[in-house]
Amino acid sequence: MRLLLTEDDSAIARSVAQFLRQQGFAVDAVTSGEDALVQAERNTYDAILLDVQLPGIDGYAVCRQLRARGVRSRIVMATARDGVEDRITGLDLGADDYLVKPYALGELAARLRAVLRRPSELQPVVLHVGDLALDTGTRVVTRGARRAELTNKEFAVLEYLMRHAGEVVTRERIGASAWDDNFDPASNVIDVFIARLRRKIDHEGETPLLSTIRGAGYRLGPAPAGRPR
Repeated sequence: MRLLLTEDDSAIARSVAQFLRQQGFAVDAVTSGEDALVQAERNTYDAILLDVQLPGIDGYAVCRQLRARGVRSRIVMATARDGVEDRITGLDLGADDYLVKPYALGELAARLRAVLRRPSELQPVVLHVGDLALDTGTRVVTRGARRAELTNKEFAVLEYLMRHAGEVVTRERIGASAWDDNFDPASNVIDVFIARLRRKIDHEGETPLLSTIRGAGYRLGPAPAGRPR
């Protein structure tokens, strides 16, 4: 899952970003409301952690503008303001949850996972491609009766491929979803992860699901009749 972290305290931002990356999130961090709007326009995020007390445009204004622009990312607002009226304001502007600072990092990660599990036609809890299943809540991947053990990054890549099953997706699209802005599109890291995933989800005797479309990208799903993998 790709996350935009908006926090004006650089020390807090580094600590939170490091923890969330360890939890499997791809994190982009900005320090102002203006930068948050630019990043949300440039990238698609699964969730946005939005501090209310930001220099310049505050978090309430950012939330209002994001929703007005049609941004559907889950928004969790974080602030030292713990009054009921403050929480109501954020939720009425379109936030999905509200977290009072200082917060425990474990609770933050749990809240993010919770808002991302909420039913949505765009974000089903369990994804299926043939007999391959990925549970976004429990983070369990199974192929038929067997379980595939994936790293956090392998899980993120597979989830993106499953959400776009049947499509030919480029390396750049995968990188934009599963990595942050520091990702180097010229590296072969995605090829490495695809090779690892193929070994874990396509065992001998099973119908191959993950194919390389030479010169174009990758495709998840049974190969069309007559087309080699």
